[in-house]
Amino acid sequence: MDMIFHLLLMTMAALGTPPAGGDVETLRVGSSAPGFNLPGVDGRNWNLQDFSDSKILVVVFTCNHCPTAQYYEERLRRIATEYKNSGVAVVAIMPNDPKAVRLDELGWSDLGDSFPEMKIRARDHAFNFPYLYDGDSEQVSRAYGPIATPHVFVFDSTRSLRYVGAIDNSQRIAHVTRDYLRDAIDAVLAGRTPPVTETKAVGCSIKWADKKGLTREYLERLKAEPVSLSIADTAEMRELRENGSGKFRLVNFWATWCPPCIVEFEDIVTVNRMYRHRDFELVTVSIDDTDKRSAVIDFLKERHASNRNLILDSGDRERLMAAFDPKWQGAVPYTVIIDPEGEVLYRETGSVDILAVKRLLQREMNSRKPW
Repeated sequence: MDMIFHLLLMTMAALGTPPAGGDVETLRVGSSAPGFNLPGVDGRNWNLQDFSDSKILVVVFTCNHCPTAQYYEERLRRIATEYKNSGVAVVAIMPNDPKAVRLDELGWSDLGDSFPEMKIRARDHAFNFPYLYDGDSEQVSRAYGPIATPHVFVFDSTRSLRYVGAIDNSQRIAHVTRDYLRDAIDAVLAGRTPPVTETKAVGCSIKWADKKGLTREYLERLKAEPVSLSIADTAEMRELRENGSGKFRLVNFWATWCPPCIVEFEDIVTVNRMYRHRDFELVTVSIDDTDKRSAVIDFLKERHASNRNLILDSGDRERLMAAFDPKWQGAVPYTVIIDPEGEVLYRETGSVDILAVKRLLQREMNSRKPW
């Protein structure tokens, strides 16, 4: 039956009609490990036979964007290190179709789930295990059947599945009381049945390809949001700098005649779409002459910038600039990040490093979580 199901998956994929995510079944304990041949972030392809000398193979389905998966990265690194000399191999597979991940689902991450972004994640977090990409066809992921990230599968030396489920019983490491994965590995190494063979995997749902339609609908809703532009006065500029919003505020000064401003504007809007459901807001401020207001609003509408948008009164521009930041000489683009207490966390004259911006926001917003 498993072989028939696998052949059905491959046939449907070849026809360009992948099955819906709800049709995927999680591999049952006692099943054999499905084969795979997937590209890794290290520049080579990995297959099941590459681990033939390992006594135990741990296959974990994980990703970049899921906050739960992020919590477990260091734990997986430790397991890979501590059990390496015991003949245990760990391999991670990213199962999500990157195009099926909505921007608001990236609100707890600085990176999406594309293959290039996986390379960045693995490099910057020093992954010591293969990290493989299955986001195009998802055939391997469908054969294993993860339901969330992370979801682990432990196979013995014959590649029979001995444990499937969660890594432990709490993403909050201080609250962990059951180490399911470690217990399973220890038991199999000792020739015993794991004390628990199956648990529920808690985390972000797998983003199967059939969810791309929902992502497109989400983008259409974003495009339908109203875009407005108002003229800023001195009081508004002063408030903008002091930040009484209770949120992290990114302020981007720009102009329609500024090529670097135009190039980075889409990235700035994307940051807002990622984080606006958290304690974050974007304010853009045009320094175009006010008689160019119609051109500014047209530009904003083309970019679907439904955030708060201001334009400086060109007759009083220098005083307005000074009300925001007396040290700013007027060059654009000029980008500032202000925390909820009004402290400036970031200033950049010229084009921003958008990944650095995301990482700063993530670090600062996450530091204020209640746990």
